[in-house]
Amino acid sequence: MGGVTSSVAAKFAFFPPNPPSYKIYRDEVSGLLKMSDVPHRENVNVLKLPTRRGHEIVAMYVRNPMATMTLLYSHGNAADLGQMYELFVELSVHLRVNLMGYDYSGYGQSTGKV
Repeated sequence: MGGVTSSVAAKFAFFPPNPPSYKIYRDEVSGLLKMSDVPHRENVNVLKLPTRRGHEIVAMYVRNPMATMTLLYSHGNAADLGQMYELFVELSVHLRVNLMGYDYSGYGQSTGKV
C-alpha cells in the first residue's frame, strides 16, 4: 500500500515542465550528445546516466579551467536542465567550480516516472 500512496503523492508534489524545455541529440560530426534549444558551449558535456532501476537520467557537466572542485547541483521542482542551463554556466564561471547538474527521473529528457 505504501507504494500506491507515494506514487499518488508524487503526482501532486512534483510538476516537471511539460513539454520539456530541451531535447537531446547526437552530433553527427563529433558523436557527442548535445541539448537543443540552448546555446552550445565547448565546456559543457551532456551525459545520459543509467540508474539502478533501469532508467536513464540526463546530466550536464560544466568544466571550468580555474576549478579546484566540482559542485553537484540538484535543481528544484518544476524545472529541468534546459531552464537551468544558463544558471549552471554562470555559477561555474563566478564560483570557479566545475558543475554537475542532472534531471530527476521523469524530468526533461530523463526516463521514468516521478
